Amino acid sequence: MDKSEKFWNKSANGYDKEEMKDRDVRIKILEKTKKYLKKKDSVLDYGCATGILANEIAGDVEMVYGMDISSKMIQIAKNNASKLDIQNVKYTHTTIFDENYKSGTFDVILGVYLLHLLEDMPKAINRIHELLKPGGLFISVTPCLGKRSLTGISLSFFSKIGLIPSLKTYNISELEGSITNMDFKIIESECLQKRGQQYFIVAKKN
Repeated sequence: MDKSEKFWNKSANGYDKEEMKDRDVRIKILEKTKKYLKKKDSVLDYGCATGILANEIAGDVEMVYGMDISSKMIQIAKNNASKLDIQNVKYTHTTIFDENYKSGTFDVILGVYLLHLLEDMPKAINRIHELLKPGGLFISVTPCLGKRSLTGISLSFFSKIGLIPSLKTYNISELEGSITNMDFKIIESECLQKRGQQYFIVAKKN
């Protein structure tokens, strides 16, 4: 088990409570995401955590596949889906590079509060592109604090000394560039919250 999984396993029990502190932003993310979903869609929630979003959108699509590197998060997600009697969500403790995921499989891939936590974001975005069907959508939400912001500097420091998982600080132009460089066209980009510079981005596979 690597450091990141250990961190997220420890955080799992309090994750839902922590995330819902920003309830207004969470509702915005859900509403904006649902506008892009169709009943026939097969969706991959990359870094699904406890399944907050996956369980919410299950009724709007054909199938949701949730995946996360944290076994504890996945167990909670499965329990939550079971309590809600959701039949069309499948949760797996794995990575995006799992060979069971085949090229051109998904209509939509979600990456909510994920990209800044990745060791190799271009490699992951390239894999997302590969897994999407032609014209498929990649929907992400990412804090774009920038390397020079006070918060960005603080988070980078805490990450380096091991108090929080490895994370990267991007500004919005760097983030959008990383996505378009992998043969995506950005069709929506909106800052949902100025305080955390949280950007909702929808990119279409060319």
